[in-house]
Amino acid sequence: MIHQLAAVDKRARIKKNVIVEPFTTIAGDVEIGEGTWIGPNVTIMDGARIGKNCRIFPGTVISAVPQDLKFDGEDTQVIIGDGTTIRESVTINRGTKALGYTKLGKDCLIMATSHIAHDCIIGNNVIIVNGCGIAGHVEIGDHTVVGGLSAIHQFGKVGKHVMISGGTLVRKDIPSYIKVAREPMSYAGINSVGLRRRGFTNEKIFEIQRIYRYLYQMKMNVSQAVSLIEKEMLPTVERDEILEFIKNSPRGIVKGYGTGKE
Repeated sequence: MIHQLAAVDKRARIKKNVIVEPFTTIAGDVEIGEGTWIGPNVTIMDGARIGKNCRIFPGTVISAVPQDLKFDGEDTQVIIGDGTTIRESVTINRGTKALGYTKLGKDCLIMATSHIAHDCIIGNNVIIVNGCGIAGHVEIGDHTVVGGLSAIHQFGKVGKHVMISGGTLVRKDIPSYIKVAREPMSYAGINSVGLRRRGFTNEKIFEIQRIYRYLYQMKMNVSQAVSLIEKEMLPTVERDEILEFIKNSPRGIVKGYGTGKE
C-alpha cells in the first residue's frame, strides 16, 4: 500500500493496511499504526509514533526538530493517538529534553496550517481549528476546542471541555468547562452547550455554574473565591478538578468579563 513514488526508509515500522501516497517522505525511526492513511507530500521525520486509523493530509510535517535554541539533538518523539486527523500543512515538532516528547491524544482534529510546538500535551477529542499557534510546553485538556487563528502562550494550561473563541490570544491559563472570548481574553460563561452534548446533567451543569459565579461574579479575588467554594460546596470530581487547576496555575487564570479585574 506504499506508492512507488513515496520515499520510505526500510527501517520504518509500518503496520498492515497503511496507505502512503506519492511524494511522501518517511524517515527510519518512525512507527505507523494499522489502517492509517498518509496523503501525498507529507514529511514524517525521526521520532514519530503515529497510532491506528489516523489521517494525515498533504503538506504536513511531523516530528521536525524543535524551534528551540536549547535543543541539542537529543532523542525525542512526537506521539499521535489513534483516530486523529491532521489536515493540510500542519507542523508538529518533537520534544526536547525538558519532557522528551510532544503528545496528541486519540480522536483529535488538527485543522489546516496549525502549529504545535515542542513538549506540548494535547488531550483526547481536542479540536484545533485552522491557523492556530500552540507554543512550547502547552497543555490542553480533553474535549477542548481552540478557535481558528488563536495563539496560546508557552507553558500555558487549558482545562477540559473549554471553548476558545476564534482569534483569541491566550496569555492566561483557562480552567475547565468554560468559554473564553474578547480581547483581552476574558471569561464568557460556562460551556453549557458542549457539556450537554457530552452527557453532563443539568444538576452537574448548575454545580459548575455556581463555582464560576463565586470566581467571576461575586466581587472577590481568586483566593477568596477558592476559600468560599471549599467552605460552602461539597467535594465533587468537577469542583476538585477546578480548584486543583487554579491552585497549580503558575500564570494565573483568565480574567472575568473583560473588566480587567482578576
